[in-house]
Amino acid sequence: MTTTIDMLKTLRRPRLLVRAARFGLSEYNRDKDLRKLMKTSSTPSPTQAVDGLLVAEAQLEHTRKSGDASYSCAQHVEVLIALLAELQLLPRSNQQA
Repeated sequence: MTTTIDMLKTLRRPRLLVRAARFGLSEYNRDKDLRKLMKTSSTPSPTQAVDGLLVAEAQLEHTRKSGDASYSCAQHVEVLIALLAELQLLPRSNQQA
């Protein structure tokens, strides 16, 4: 988990994406949104969710930076919302690393 926290500390994204994600946190529904984003029938643990969301976010970031027409800003914001929300659910010992 330490590598996940280290990776998060170095994560740099456009300010508009991050602001939109923070704004959307109040509407986040873990059961519904997380299962949809991760394409699972059951809601994963926060640790599993963060790991999966980081992979999905990295793919979206690569698509964004490459200028690919398939990039979806809305999907990127949804993943960032879920990532921010799930990070808040991680045990404090993992967040302090």
